[in-house]
Amino acid sequence: MKASQFFISTLKEAPADAEVVSHKLMMRAGMIKKLGAGIYTLMPMGLRVVHKVEAIVREEMNRAGAVELSMPVVQPAELWQETGRFEKMGPELLRISDRHGNDFVVQPTSEEVITDIARQEIRSYKQLPKNFYQIQTKFRDERRPRFGLMRGREFIMKDAYSFDRDQDSAKASYQVMAKAYRRIFDRFGLTYRAVAADSGAIGGDLSEEFQVIAATGEDAIVYCPNSDYAANMEKAEALAPAGPRTAASQVMTKTPTPGKSTCADVAELLGVPLQTTVKSLVLATDTVNEKGEVVKTQVWLLLLRGDHDMNEVKVGKLPSLAAFRFASVPEIEEHFGCKPGYLGPMNLLKPVKLVVDREVAVMADWICGANEPDFHITGVNWGRDLPEPDMVADLRNVVAGDASPDGQGVLAIERGIEVGHVFYLGTKYSQAMKATFLDQNGKPQLMEMGCYGIGITRLPAAAIEQNHDERGIIWPDALAPFTVVICPINAERSPEVKAASEALYAELLAAGVDVLLDDRGERPGAMFADWELIGVPHRVNIGDRALKEGNVEYQHRRDAAATAVPLAEIAGVLLAKLKV
Repeated sequence: MKASQFFISTLKEAPADAEVVSHKLMMRAGMIKKLGAGIYTLMPMGLRVVHKVEAIVREEMNRAGAVELSMPVVQPAELWQETGRFEKMGPELLRISDRHGNDFVVQPTSEEVITDIARQEIRSYKQLPKNFYQIQTKFRDERRPRFGLMRGREFIMKDAYSFDRDQDSAKASYQVMAKAYRRIFDRFGLTYRAVAADSGAIGGDLSEEFQVIAATGEDAIVYCPNSDYAANMEKAEALAPAGPRTAASQVMTKTPTPGKSTCADVAELLGVPLQTTVKSLVLATDTVNEKGEVVKTQVWLLLLRGDHDMNEVKVGKLPSLAAFRFASVPEIEEHFGCKPGYLGPMNLLKPVKLVVDREVAVMADWICGANEPDFHITGVNWGRDLPEPDMVADLRNVVAGDASPDGQGVLAIERGIEVGHVFYLGTKYSQAMKATFLDQNGKPQLMEMGCYGIGITRLPAAAIEQNHDERGIIWPDALAPFTVVICPINAERSPEVKAASEALYAELLAAGVDVLLDDRGERPGAMFADWELIGVPHRVNIGDRALKEGNVEYQHRRDAAATAVPLAEIAGVLLAKLKV
């Protein structure tokens, strides 16, 4: 490709609404153009990157035995009603009606449609296993779309769905996909981690996220530097402290803490470590009748160490707390006789269910609210001052330095951007939609399913968050819009420069290199700035001065300066670097 035939449109400054690095650089490099909130046009330069992503994904999915199809973006609501997700998915699911008043959705994912295909087409165990995938546009009506392609409303995703005859074969299909994903992300040339994850709204168990490591990532990734253990914050287990509970050594005392309503403020006032305080979180669960009316409300008190944070996913997986909500102020006052800020498990007006974190369960001489404004209780101990809790569980987010669940050291935390996710679903959708096959005995059985997603348009943004500098993007070879750019200097005034540039361009094209010749006639400074911003990894500068000595200049995007290379050798040098 020659630059004069392509479309290059760079900006010196990013638009004011661009917040994160990838959003700013993709806008400045002319890769995307905003059409509406969370909706972007993929410009020619950006589309080339997306096509590179799609090609690698498609090759590895095909290699893993998956079969490509394409499902409609607009889907009948009745399929989603079969699984209950039409009502449950909430406002992120864009619902529309046609001229006849029929309800449809704009797909955010396609479990329902693919399960409908499977129940119509797969009749016998002899047709299993099967794995179908698509690379298709999705839409999720994000409340606050932001960060460009990182959290847009319209995006492209690769989603795949496996169907198997039993759990063992379904888990084998899951492992095939997990390995394929590792090959995909290895080929992208990005630093990433595969981490154990919670399955979230899609459901099921056995789940991994693929996270591109970046300091600006929204997700916290927990890992052990001494082993292969890795999990996201929602999934990472906080182990119970080793050893028995310490014996009580303090007298329980009601202590004035005027105006100090947080654990941190109380600890500072009393001159004690924050780790000796306990925070109170009040939740509620509602029992409803057939009409959806609340007939009973149960209030729960959760206790965590003052320096720890509640993990809502872990709490939601506890018995009886799957549908928890935070209690209202009137509910809190009804049970505790006090507004939030001075709450604790003692002197209650009405009983509550008491659930404590593993760490709190072994604490002694701890500090909690007195259920009275401006007072806390110090020297509290289990057994002596209040009965053992109704439930002890892992309620908190892990912190750096916690023991690794695999026993191989302590945990560390880094930031990441989720770009892929693999799930084992089981029969969640096949049961709801009655997707069965006939087994070897001629009896109907539910299909076991898995689903596997990659954010095709999110991945370039994640790659930029990981690979950039003050000059612009630094693409890995596999994702770059062009792998090599040839920059002739003053070619319009030098037949030698023009001839050498054209010859190298032709030679690289013939060798299968994705090369661009910048024949726009730009000044060297402006030309170099464009390609550093766009992030093409390999650049060859061809000018009169170097040619007189038989050389050209080669510079990798990460290099601080160019290196002289003989003109006769530059093609071979590039092909060696690109492993062509």
